[in-house]
Amino acid sequence: MKSRKPHILPSAICLATGLFVHMLTPTHAAQPAEAYADFTADGTWCWFSSPRALSRDGKTYSGWATEDGSIQAGEVEHATGRVSTVTLHPQYQRDDHDNPAFVFLPDGRLMAFYTKHSGKNQVIHSRTTSKPGVFADWDPEVTLALRDDSPRNSGISYCNPHLLTAENNTLYLLWRGCSFKPTMAKSADFGKTWTPAQVVFSVEGLPKSNRPYAIYASNKKDRIHMIFTDGHPRNEKTNSVYYVSYRDGAFFKADGTRICGVDELPIRPAQADLVYDAKKTGVRAWIFDLAFDESDRPVLAYTRLPEETDHRYHYARWNGQQWLDTELCAGGKWFPQTKPDQKETEPHYSGGLVLDSNNPSVVYLSRPFEGVWEIERWTTADGGKSWKSEAVTARSKFDNVRPFVVNDHEPDGPTVLWMNLHGRYVHFTDYLTAIKMDRPAKTTRAQTAEVSRGQLTEKTAP
Repeated sequence: MKSRKPHILPSAICLATGLFVHMLTPTHAAQPAEAYADFTADGTWCWFSSPRALSRDGKTYSGWATEDGSIQAGEVEHATGRVSTVTLHPQYQRDDHDNPAFVFLPDGRLMAFYTKHSGKNQVIHSRTTSKPGVFADWDPEVTLALRDDSPRNSGISYCNPHLLTAENNTLYLLWRGCSFKPTMAKSADFGKTWTPAQVVFSVEGLPKSNRPYAIYASNKKDRIHMIFTDGHPRNEKTNSVYYVSYRDGAFFKADGTRICGVDELPIRPAQADLVYDAKKTGVRAWIFDLAFDESDRPVLAYTRLPEETDHRYHYARWNGQQWLDTELCAGGKWFPQTKPDQKETEPHYSGGLVLDSNNPSVVYLSRPFEGVWEIERWTTADGGKSWKSEAVTARSKFDNVRPFVVNDHEPDGPTVLWMNLHGRYVHFTDYLTAIKMDRPAKTTRAQTAEVSRGQLTEKTAP
């Protein structure tokens, strides 16, 4: 067997940017992914539907799409490591874009949103736990009464729910609407009725099929941060990155400049904050994550794509006066397992990078070592000028990609989850992957549940 090079590298300087990176020996030695616990052995997700994992009261919740297209939610108890899984909708659609996103309602119940990625007459579905803290018991599935005036009846994807307490617990849902544009509606009764859908961001002068991508983050009180692109990097050779925030019925730049009111939507690129200008560099970008610091200033993670085989991981934050942008490292090429003699259909699918929403000076990312994608934790103490890095996984048998940091993660629970390609990932409709979490496998026990019966069957996890 060919020997691997050491995973932990000495201090180094990124010659492209002058960035100093000190590679740490981990506080807890990195382990192969196989030594970490499964949240599920059969689950996958995309990165545009979130929050897709969150913690409360000693438990962590997440959700995914299974190999057969079922939509599932999972709960892990921190004290025991016990995992419970419920099927929200069996055999919904075999597509990784369909993973559910979650929000806690004021009474403590958990609400999940999900939608199919393709097909005619698309709708958004939701389910809510019947009682606070009782994971096995869910109310029946609801089809959301969202009024979208687009003449299209397809294009919907990517659910993102956010509840703002300062607006009398108004529930906002942001998604890709029938127009393929970022779209928003709100509900004052926790999803029973909704305001008409409104396109939030639209690129003027481009074809109707143009599809800006968006990522959102909320302080859960009075603000929703948002980042957008011109479109998909396969279509937009100068795909740039833009920022706006919503607060009290209006949209603003990072410096507080008012852009427009809700009744003046959609926002055009020229009105928004330009975080990264691909027209100047000629290098297209794509977005991966968004968070905010203790002063509610935005921080984002994205990729620049000089070549389809050269994905560059970037970190940008608003320091109160300007956007500071740092290249962290090269992220390799795409991770899908391209079949021999076939052209890769998703060459912009990076291994992925995400921010710790509890502390956005921490980044988790996936990049290849010795032919296997591994998870790393990067930290900065000076706003991104210099970084320390340590391995989370090392010497893994299978690839580890698309990390996600649990929202409001607690000290005794998992912090980061990720996809492990123990089976395959050829395409977003052809996959068999696990969702891993950063806790030892031996501490975890698993349960499964059928929602319709509300019964749990316990088994010891492998």
